[in-house]
Formats: sequence, structure tokens, C-alpha cells
Amino acid sequence: MEKFDITSLDPTKLADWQIAEEAEKHMKTVQQIADEWGILGEELLPYGHYLGKIDFAAILKRLKDRPNAKYIDVTAITPTPLGEGKSTTTMGLVPGLALRGKNVSGAIRQPSGGPTFNIKGSAAGGGLSQCIPLTPFSLGLTGDIDNVTNAHNLAMVAVTSRLQHEFNNSDEFLAKRNLKRLNIDPRNIEMKWVMDFCAQSLREIVIGIGGKMDGFMMRSGFAISVSSEVMAIFSVFTSLSDLRERMSKIIVAYDKQGKPITTKDLEVDGAMTAWMVKAANPNMLQSLEGQPVLVHAGPFANIAVGQSSIVADQVALKLSDYHVTESGFGADIGFEKFWNIKCRLSGLIPNCAVIVATVRALKMHGGGPKVVPGKPLDDAYTVENLELVEKGCTNLVAHIETVKKSGINPVVCVNSFHTDTKNEIALVKRAAEAAGARAAVSEHWLKGGAGALELADAVIDACQDNVDFRLLYKDDVPLRQRIETIAREVYGADGVSYSPEALAKAERIEKDPNLQNMATCMVKTHLSLSHNPSLKGRPKGWTLPINDILTYGGAGFNVPVAGSIKLMPGTSSSPAFRRIDVDVETGKVKGLF
Repeated sequence: MEKFDITSLDPTKLADWQIAEEAEKHMKTVQQIADEWGILGEELLPYGHYLGKIDFAAILKRLKDRPNAKYIDVTAITPTPLGEGKSTTTMGLVPGLALRGKNVSGAIRQPSGGPTFNIKGSAAGGGLSQCIPLTPFSLGLTGDIDNVTNAHNLAMVAVTSRLQHEFNNSDEFLAKRNLKRLNIDPRNIEMKWVMDFCAQSLREIVIGIGGKMDGFMMRSGFAISVSSEVMAIFSVFTSLSDLRERMSKIIVAYDKQGKPITTKDLEVDGAMTAWMVKAANPNMLQSLEGQPVLVHAGPFANIAVGQSSIVADQVALKLSDYHVTESGFGADIGFEKFWNIKCRLSGLIPNCAVIVATVRALKMHGGGPKVVPGKPLDDAYTVENLELVEKGCTNLVAHIETVKKSGINPVVCVNSFHTDTKNEIALVKRAAEAAGARAAVSEHWLKGGAGALELADAVIDACQDNVDFRLLYKDDVPLRQRIETIAREVYGADGVSYSPEALAKAERIEKDPNLQNMATCMVKTHLSLSHNPSLKGRPKGWTLPINDILTYGGAGFNVPVAGSIKLMPGTSSSPAFRRIDVDVETGKVKGLF
């Protein structure tokens, strides 16, 4: 940002969208960002003046021999329902490192329309630590999630239409159209339709109601787009050929003998990939202070892999000296998947992990009152209470221990609020340091990069340490042993139990070498280290229940489902869309956060 002091904006008096609107009057063009970052003209694919895509394949080919930057992952303690500021911390740490003279970039996920119009908001950060331009960031960007939705639903079109034609027609009819009868079992369709909103009324539906020409009548439903296997593939692919191959392995259904029916069997894999070609290149935006930010892929972490794309990180690591990426929710979910899925598939080794903590969340984990989105915080969260903070630090210590098991150096960021007291902050820092982590207080929400200098210094210091990176389990470890290891070593469970259906699936997967060696992507609530969102702190004496195991053949994931999790979230009684509007004189969107 040229000739503009970001600290002239006061986040205590201005909404996030108002800060973004003012900052956007002074932001760099996407061409300026590209030039400063070393992207060549033909490698930039502009979408207007202030955002664009970059040709990841061309950049990686050109810079293949350049050493990688320092690689930092931002994760967190177990959050309250309000979140604890990972995106805000990422968007503060990036300019903080820049103020220390580092060539730095960031990578975050594209927000889903579900939380943007519901409770959580668009996840662009907040205060003086945001990703801009805010409106396109929040409202579809360059259409990547739309492409994911269309590619996924095309597979559903393929399987439902095939069911109708096989049910209504003879083998001779099918043969004339060069179709082999697949004998799809309508009671065993692996996928649902997707849309990018929280629409609980569509979780379970019946389709095909009507006559013979209206489709095959059967039960179906919707999930949210960011939970789609196509989105998971979008997060972990490493080249266009890899993307194409993965799209062909998606299991859409099973036949009446239990054999998988894939997108390749339905001959829809090529067309699905065609929907994703444009989306494959990462989107480039900027921080409030003018550093490059790549926004690419948007899977949730509690019901999906929770990471921005591998290719975004690969590109940024070649163009920067320091690159900050973000993983969804707490270290038990987002970091665990960054560690054991993203790093396993990419081969990238991080130098440091930042664990974001807030005093208010630690008070909740120490036994504080329930936190409800949209309602004022209880006084317990705004008045000094060292006992609650101290009890809640058991949750922080659990996440520090998780990061240390990977061999990565943890830095605890105390994301400071004006209601935090010096004694409370000092207590958190002592607990973090006693557990073997560096600790830093950061005021990036209030002061932008200038408020994140203590955090930036701690991260720079941590990145100088040697890293003894190690995965939690090896590729050849059986699925149930992997689940047991994650449950005990990361969540703190005493063991694992299985529903009959989940046990049967686990046994089948372990007998199939093509499935057994796939990555393990857990589905679990983000509101507790356990499967039960009401259990705060560091729960003891509990067993992790696995109710189902999904198979994502294209992404290469086995997906154990712990507890009761819905792949289609619900919209609250006071959703954000009630406060979003348009200024009809200027056409500007207001009310985003």
C-alpha cells in the first residue's frame, strides 16, 4: 500500500467491511503485486485491476531449481464458536514479517458461501489484518467453488441418468448407444448433490418423483460444496495430469455386488476435469498492507481436509523468503491434516507452526459460561479471572504437544483483545513456555503488521531451529491402527469404538491394497478435542466412536466419521445475510465481515 498509513483506521470504530472499503482506495493493482513478487507477464492472468490468477505450472517450471522459502503453518487451540482468529493472525503475521524486511506471502482458503451468509463470516481476517478486495473474496472470487459444485453435480447427473436409462431399457437399447449395463444399486449411492449454502432442509430428499421420464425415484440429499471430494482433490492435486487422474477415481456408487462405480465407469471424468481447468490456477489477492496472498481451495477442516491448495504453497515457496499458510480449526484437526495429509502428499517440510490462542477461549476451556454466536459475551470473558485461564491452559498444552510430535517448532500467538489483562497474558505465556513453545503477544487486529512484530520475531527465531519432521504414522500402517494412533496421540482418547457398519468398512479397506494405503482424513467436531462438542479443556477417560467410514478414491482419502457430523450445516436463526446489502448509488456491498 503506497502513501497510506493503515493505522489511521480504527477497528474499534469501523466494521471490517468499512476498513476494507477504505483500504481498497489505496491498494496495489494485481500487476504491481505480480511485478514485486517476481511473476512474469505471461504468468499473470488478471481478473480486473485488483485480483487475478497465476499460472502455477509455468512458475514452478521456471523456478524449479530455486530453494524453498521458510514454511509456516498457522493453527490454533480448540476454538469457541466465534473462532479465535487464525485468518486474522495470518493476515497480521504476513505484513509483520514484511516490516522486518522479509519477502513474504500468505495462503488462505476461499470462503464458502455457507458461513459467509450464516454465522462465521467470510474468513478474510478482521480489523487491520484482512485480505482484500473483500467483496470479491467473499462473494465467489473467480468462480472456483462454482466450478467444484458443477463438476461434482455432473457426476450426480451421470449416475442418476444412467440409473433411469438402465432401469427403463433393455441391454440391446444400451448396446446401441455403446453403454455397458453397470447394475448400479440405487440404495448404495456414495455421493449426494452439493450446493454452497447451509441448507439443512436438503440433507435428506427424494428425487425422481413423477413419471418414467422424470428420473429414477430414490432417496438422495445435499451436502455443502466444500465437503465435496472434488474440493478435496482441488486441495491436494499437484499437476493437471494428477488432477485428471484423481477425477477418474471418484467412487460415485456401488453395483449390486458391491463393486465400486467410478466417474471413469460413468465416462464423466473428462468433462468433470474440464470444469476444473480454469480453477486449477491459484487466485492472487493482497493483504491490507500490500503483500501477496494466494486464495485457493476451501475445504472445511471438521468435515474435510481443511487446507488451501498444495500448488498455492508450492508456488509461494519459490517466490518468497517466508510463506505463511493456514490450516482450519484447532491443531487436533487442521494441523493434524496439514501434517499427515498435506505434507505427506506434497513432500514439503514446514519450519514452524503458530498456535493461535485467546484468553477468552482459554477461559471457556477452563469452565467458563457457554459462548453463543450473536449474543454478548458473559462478563467472565471480559473481567480478569486467572483461575479460569489457568485451567483452560490444559487445552493449549495439548495442542503444543501435538505440534511437537511432528518435530515442528511451535510458537504460541496470544491473539490479544482489549479486555485481556497483563496478568492473564503473562499466565498464558508462562504455560506455553513451560510446555516447550515460544510465546508472543500480538495486536494485529488493532494495529496491523505493526502489532504483530513480537510474533514475527518469534517466528523468524523459530525458523532458524533444526526441524526433525516426522509423520505420525507410516504409509503401510493399517487403517484402524491409524485411527487409534490419531485418537490417542492427538485427541487424547483412551481408545476407539466402531459401529457395525464402520467396522465392516474398515475390514474391507484393510484387505484392499488400493484402499488401505490412502491417507486418513478424520471427520470430527472442531469444538472439542473429543467427538463431543460439549467437552471442553482436555477431556479424559473417553472413547472415540467411529460411526462410518467414507472412501474418497480420487482424493486418496479414507474418511472415518467420529460422532454425529452433518456434511450439510444448518443456517442459524440470525444469519449474516440479514445484515448484508448493497448501496444502490455506488453498487458497493456493505455488511460483510
